[in-house]
Amino acid sequence: MVRQRTMSARKSVSVVIGVVGVLAAVLTFVPMSFESSATTDAPAATQESATDDERPTLIIVGDSLSAGYGLADVADGWVALLQRRLDELDYGIRVVNASISGDTTQGGDARLPAALQAHSPRVVVIELGGNDGLRGIDIDVTRRNLQSMVTAAQDSGAKVALLGMRIPPNYGQRYIEQFEATFAEIADDNALPMEPFFLAGVALDPNLMQSDGIHPNAEAQPDMLERAWPVIRDAIQQAGISPESRSE
Repeated sequence: MVRQRTMSARKSVSVVIGVVGVLAAVLTFVPMSFESSATTDAPAATQESATDDERPTLIIVGDSLSAGYGLADVADGWVALLQRRLDELDYGIRVVNASISGDTTQGGDARLPAALQAHSPRVVVIELGGNDGLRGIDIDVTRRNLQSMVTAAQDSGAKVALLGMRIPPNYGQRYIEQFEATFAEIADDNALPMEPFFLAGVALDPNLMQSDGIHPNAEAQPDMLERAWPVIRDAIQQAGISPESRSE
């Protein structure tokens, strides 16, 4: 009887260990698919107080793709490159990077009101949702959070641009289709300029990814800026901001 209980206990432990192993594998894969950290990696120069600069403000609300996760110098990130481009083209816009590695649409929705109040932006760029999809969050929740962010930004007087994301095929065709359609629906419902896939041309190129095979490297950042630039430029124009003198 004791022996049977011992064997049963050993089997139970084996099952638990097996389950824990599976969960560990899943949790290791999912958070790292885009966000391996819950820290802010945004350039310090773009986090200054709104009272320090009277230029019109553009806020990026994103995750690690915009926070510069894993880059040796966040000044190489696409958001910092955006600031340089706007400066070169004399747009006179201050870029505030309000991106946090590991963030979801729920987190973005929760912290956006404070950012709007602090910076009074003319333009808000939303780059969130990738983690929602990778974690299998209910599509309605993601849609509701995105809409809440858009509404809050528009109610504050800001124009909004949306950077969409796609997820791997192993999440199931139905979920993938609903996930991708969410960005288009939000854009259509609110007349927003929208890029369907922010990492197009980058995600499947190993030469543009960090050693983890997950996060874009420094070489990918200019490509990410080029992908985002048309919709950001459209939002800037909608906000009535034009460069003092365009570079040829």
